[in-house]
Amino acid sequence: MAYKCDLNRMSDKIKTFSKFGDAGHGGITRYSLSPEAHMAREEFVKRMEAIGAKIECDDVACMYATIEGSDPNAKRIVLGSHVDSVKNGGNYDGILGVMTGMEVMETIVAEKIPHKHPITTMIWTNEEGSLYPPAMMVSGIICNDYIPEELRVNFKYENVMKSTPMDESEFANFGEALAATKFKGPKENRISPDKYCAMFETHLEQGPILEEAGNEVGAVQLVMGMFNYRVRFHGFTAHAGTFPMGKRHDALFAASTFLCEMHKRFDELNKGQEPEFVYTTGEIYVHPCIHTCIPDEAEFSLDVRHPDPELRKKVMGILKDMAKEEWCKCACEIEEQWVRDTVYFDKNLVRFVEESMEESGMKWQKILSGAGHDAQFCAYMLPTTMIFTRTKDGLSHCEPEFVSDEDCTAGATAALGAVLKADQFYE
Repeated sequence: MAYKCDLNRMSDKIKTFSKFGDAGHGGITRYSLSPEAHMAREEFVKRMEAIGAKIECDDVACMYATIEGSDPNAKRIVLGSHVDSVKNGGNYDGILGVMTGMEVMETIVAEKIPHKHPITTMIWTNEEGSLYPPAMMVSGIICNDYIPEELRVNFKYENVMKSTPMDESEFANFGEALAATKFKGPKENRISPDKYCAMFETHLEQGPILEEAGNEVGAVQLVMGMFNYRVRFHGFTAHAGTFPMGKRHDALFAASTFLCEMHKRFDELNKGQEPEFVYTTGEIYVHPCIHTCIPDEAEFSLDVRHPDPELRKKVMGILKDMAKEEWCKCACEIEEQWVRDTVYFDKNLVRFVEESMEESGMKWQKILSGAGHDAQFCAYMLPTTMIFTRTKDGLSHCEPEFVSDEDCTAGATAALGAVLKADQFYE
């Protein structure tokens, strides 16, 4: 029997949680451990206690609401995501995964669905890193012993506790904010392989693929690998009105010329055959940034993503070859910021999600994630997978972000079926 989650219950959760941090323009600003985030956590506790769930918190303020199964020795199956947002973000990023877990548990209780494993809904702390960077901070802490060595240093507990706020805050660093929250418990309450057997995260897609294909939901196969570089150019400055054009070593002109040529060479490599291959320059820095001076220094960021390591290797080769060339009489140098390998989700859990979608009669497809999520780090620690819901116009991290109540409920139904299959699969 294919159980279904309840549209009215899901609609009510969406309406209620959108009030916590309402920015006044249809979206929210709800930084991690802020008063607005605490309001969302309080609502979570109220609703989960109403169905008889036990509430626990760990030392980094992650929250766990659990309903018991028939086997007292079975490990937990967890659904979860985060309640924090970016500044002026939307009503679905992160919180949809929490509401999904809540709806799955509410359905299990309301329908008296038999299950042997305890079922938990989890709130990961500070996924966005909007106030206290980095992003995926706490999943990086909890999963630190399991994630690749080159990433571990960025998420060492003692280091991230010193993270200073990027916006207004009453606390000097993340450690102070954590110490002040009432949602802080013992370290032994952390999610771990000895107590959990599987993790599911539901999220809006954050892109247009599902919508353009006419599909409601997607079974996420992997999180794409990526690399991030800084590309710098060195010239010299002089007066904008007196120095001849032919003698200039204009670093900004060099950077813009490089950027245009880089797009051309990357696109020639791609030839439109790899829709997952994306690259972005989102930051540009210029010195001295004065309108009467020729720029002597310019740099930009480069973010490249694709699941195939061989294609990423070719792209990196193009970048390194270009850096050896002279650009508008300026020297170029590149610096690696960080590199992430492709993370493949657990094949059994992916299969359970796909079977659940099929049995529920949903319009679905296999899909890849270009963005990072807590599930990405959790996948190194225990069997993990994700479900995507259709996103209107592909917009996310902004106030127009939208997922219909029906699609949110479809994502929850897909998760419910997959959880019940996992419940039968694991001992």
